[in-house]
Amino acid sequence: MVDLSPEPNRPPLSAASRALRLGGIAVTVAALAGAFAYVNGTFDPHRLTPASLVNVLEKNNGVHPGFRRNHAKGVCVAGYFESSGEASAYSSAEVFTQARTPVVGRFALPSGSPYAPDGSVPIRSLALRFTQANGQQWRTGMNSMPVFPVGTPEAFYQLQQAQSPDPATGKPNPAAVPAFFAAHPEAAPFLQWIKTAKPSASYASETYNGINAFYLVNAAGQRQAVRWGVVPLARGTADATPSQGADFLAQDLVKRLAEGPLRWQLSITLANPGDPVNDASKAWPADRTVLNAGTLVLERTQPQDNGECRDINYDPLILPSGIEGSEDPLLAARSAAYANSYLRRTREVSQLPANQESRP
Repeated sequence: MVDLSPEPNRPPLSAASRALRLGGIAVTVAALAGAFAYVNGTFDPHRLTPASLVNVLEKNNGVHPGFRRNHAKGVCVAGYFESSGEASAYSSAEVFTQARTPVVGRFALPSGSPYAPDGSVPIRSLALRFTQANGQQWRTGMNSMPVFPVGTPEAFYQLQQAQSPDPATGKPNPAAVPAFFAAHPEAAPFLQWIKTAKPSASYASETYNGINAFYLVNAAGQRQAVRWGVVPLARGTADATPSQGADFLAQDLVKRLAEGPLRWQLSITLANPGDPVNDASKAWPADRTVLNAGTLVLERTQPQDNGECRDINYDPLILPSGIEGSEDPLLAARSAAYANSYLRRTREVSQLPANQESRP
C-alpha cells in the first residue's frame, strides 16, 4: 500500500500532483501485471509457461503426489556457513560479513521419481538456504555437472519433449534425443562431461556447481559477475565404489555424519569482462580468480518426509541484499517452475489421507 498523505512539515499535495502520483502508480502496477501475464503465456498461448515445463516433467516421470516434480528423491541436511571474509569486499550480504550463518539444505538426485535407484544417474544435487540474522535469505541449487546442457528454457523444454514417451509405444523415441543434440551444438561441453561421468558412492565426495551466473554487489554499488560452487574438504573427499541397493546415498550420509560434520569450501569464481554471464551452457576459462568465501559445515541429516527442507522452495532468485540474479533466462524459468511445482505438491500433501505417508 502506498501512503499519499502529506509528510510532517511538508505542504499537502495539490489535486494535480495527487492525480499524477496516482497515475504513475497505476502505470507501474499495470506494467508489473503485464509482465506477469506475459511470463505465464496470457498474451501468447504458444509461449512456454511454467505449467508447461512442470507438465512435461510429470509426463516423463509420472505424478508422485506430494513430491517435487524434479529432484524428487532426496534427504535433508542442516548446519551452518562460516565466512572467511574474503567475499565481503565484493558483496554487502551478511552471509559474507558475519562469522556464522545457519543453513538448511537438501541432497537429491536429478530425477522426477522418488524411487529412482541411486546408481541410475551420475549427477547429484545440493540445494541450500542461508538465513541471515537480518531475516534475509539466500537460496541456491547446485549440481555436480560443470555446465548445463542448453542455454535457454525453450531448449530445455524441447529436450524434455525428446525424452517423452511415444503414445503409440509407451516408450521414448530412441532417435529423438540424438536428433535434439545434433540440432544443439551448445550441448557439446555437457556431452563431453557426461561421457566419463559415473555415479559417485557418496554425496559427501562431490563438488556442486551453481552453473548460472549472478552478481555480487558491494556497499559502493559495484557489481561483479560470479559463479559459485562448493568443493569437499577432508573427510568428504574419500570415495569408493557405490554400494549395493537403491538407497545407498542416504545411508552413507547418515553414517558419515555420525562420525562428525562434513565440510565444503564455498568457492566464488570472478568473471572477466567478456565472459558469458547469460548462458549456463558455456564454461568460463579455468584461469579466473577464485575466492575462498568460507566453509559450509553440515552437521546432521533428516528424512525428507518430515525434515526442515521438506517445505522449502529452493528458488534461486531468493537472494539477500548484496547478491543479484543475472539475466540468464534459465534463472527466471527455474524460479517460475519451482513455484508451480511447489504449489502442486503442497496442495497434494494437504489432501493426503491421515494414514498415508507424505514425502515431498
